[in-house]
Amino acid sequence: MFTKIDLCSMALLKLGEKPIQSWHEDSVAAQLARSLFDSTVDSLLAIFPWRFATKNLVLTRNTNGDFIIPRNVLRVLKCSGQIIGDKIITSGNTIEISAIVKTNVESFPNYFASIVATKLAVEFCIPLIGDSNVFKMLNALYESEYQSAKFIDSTISTSKSNIDNFSLITSRF
Repeated sequence: MFTKIDLCSMALLKLGEKPIQSWHEDSVAAQLARSLFDSTVDSLLAIFPWRFATKNLVLTRNTNGDFIIPRNVLRVLKCSGQIIGDKIITSGNTIEISAIVKTNVESFPNYFASIVATKLAVEFCIPLIGDSNVFKMLNALYESEYQSAKFIDSTISTSKSNIDNFSLITSRF
């Protein structure tokens, strides 16, 4: 179980810097952490359909008759309507979507926390230490960890109930 401070401190340690103790420290490292953490994590969550961050949601029409994509949705993976801005256009009174949603840091599996820390180190590198060689090395490390994390996430077994409801399986029998 990790916190934002833990992940930012891990990133700083990868850079050879001192870890931060508080989100509100008056240091360049803490300022970078506050500025970059949320956007970096959101982009990492959105680039791949991580199993721990993918949810099925049922939406109902709002008072204006629209299906509004919830604010915690980073990316809609599947829906039966047309997405225009933050709305889904379709008929019916409800719609089910599959989406990547913002996830609490405490819920990150270890393989994801590791790529968050490395990506933060990449983001912190130039403003903090200004070394392009370290930046290139960290970027290569991030790419390697990212590929490993995708592999781990994609090989996590699914429950039998998900397979039982898969349309290709049911149509075959």
